Amino acid sequence: MDIVLAFGLSFGILVVGAVQGVFIAYPLLLAMALFVAVLRRQGFSLRALAAMALRGSQKSLPVIGVLLIIGAVTASWMAAGTVPTLVYYGLQVVTPHSLVLVAFGLASAVSLLLGTSFGTVGTVGVALMMMVAGGADGTFHRNLIAGAIIAGAYVGDRASPMSSSALLVAAITRTDLYDNIRRMWRTSLLPLGLAIAVYAGFAWFTPVPLAESSLVADLAVEFRLGPVALLPAGVMVLLSLRRVPVQQAMLASIGTAIALALSYQHTGLLSVLQFLLKGFHLAPMSPLNAIVLGGGVLAMLRVSLVVVISTAFAGIFAGTRVLHRLEQSLERVKTPGDRFLATTLIGTLSAAFGCTQTIAILLTQQLLAPTYHRTQATPTTLALDLENTVVVISPLIPWNIAGLALATIIGVDAGFIPFACYLYFVPLVTLVWLRVRKPSSETPCNFPPKKKINY
Repeated sequence: MDIVLAFGLSFGILVVGAVQGVFIAYPLLLAMALFVAVLRRQGFSLRALAAMALRGSQKSLPVIGVLLIIGAVTASWMAAGTVPTLVYYGLQVVTPHSLVLVAFGLASAVSLLLGTSFGTVGTVGVALMMMVAGGADGTFHRNLIAGAIIAGAYVGDRASPMSSSALLVAAITRTDLYDNIRRMWRTSLLPLGLAIAVYAGFAWFTPVPLAESSLVADLAVEFRLGPVALLPAGVMVLLSLRRVPVQQAMLASIGTAIALALSYQHTGLLSVLQFLLKGFHLAPMSPLNAIVLGGGVLAMLRVSLVVVISTAFAGIFAGTRVLHRLEQSLERVKTPGDRFLATTLIGTLSAAFGCTQTIAILLTQQLLAPTYHRTQATPTTLALDLENTVVVISPLIPWNIAGLALATIIGVDAGFIPFACYLYFVPLVTLVWLRVRKPSSETPCNFPPKKKINY
């Protein structure tokens, strides 16, 4: 009962914090303190709980490294004129009726090339958001475009061969990555079509006002614009196509951008280094001072803190096995439809309490693997269900880093969530399909029925 109460109170704390706009690290720390108090009453020592939290937080180091690099990529692309050039060209070809469709399509294409939602939003996502005008309906239109961008970013984050989440799912389910991707595309076609239809409806009935025409002239004054300024983007795309690890591709792009900032934009070395650390900004008197800015390593430290706390939280969950009753309740699951629904529910809870996509994937797989074995499902089925649930649900949780970090990068809050249509359609379409189709036989899963799988 103490654990159930702690879960309920923690969830309430996280929701209230998200609604009130409180930095999510504080509610997370409060929820962790609540769980620590309950677990100490159950006999766990403070030293043992601290050790579990430390082991869990160590898993956040690779994620933090990527986040910090993304901050540097965004700032360097600003300093090199890459983002301003993308905006300059974009404003000349997009229209109020096409921007939302362009945002979803371009973000989808770039994410498939890069394999990372963070890299997509930190580059073309920033450029697309700069095209949205302010005004009375500015918040609505910014959230609409942000939702389209983030939904598109997860098209590739889910189904690109360079995606870290796709690689993780293939590894923990012991399945073939490219076979998983082929199956993911078969379940993606209808959700993609529905998302495009919804965005087409928004484009027709609520056209997005573009930034004022003076922005084009102001960009040409502040930056040297042209194809040369797009070199950092070209380097990242080229290396990604050659399947260079995304971190290395981003570092190469940063190096190219720094060289351009120094030689092409004639920015001083000290200023470039400050931009990389603190984020890009123009002089206070510039008419673009409040528009062309962002990025920087320090800006991503707040997000990184959330990652550390959430992985420490997950470490305590794993070490104390507070979810064992939930594992027992899954024994009632029998049909493919019920199994997928259970995966959706467990994935949502894991995303809510794990606060990172990685931890949510690991917790969901660990809890559901015995159920998939017992119901004679293949490892590929488990991999596909993870991709169709927890991977796309995580960014819909306001305090989960999968959506929080992206919203932070492009300067919006949780208001983007209702407009991230593709992320809803993937699990909903899959669930409906499983409910209406005839059952089919499956090859038994390779997971041992009794042995507990630890990661």
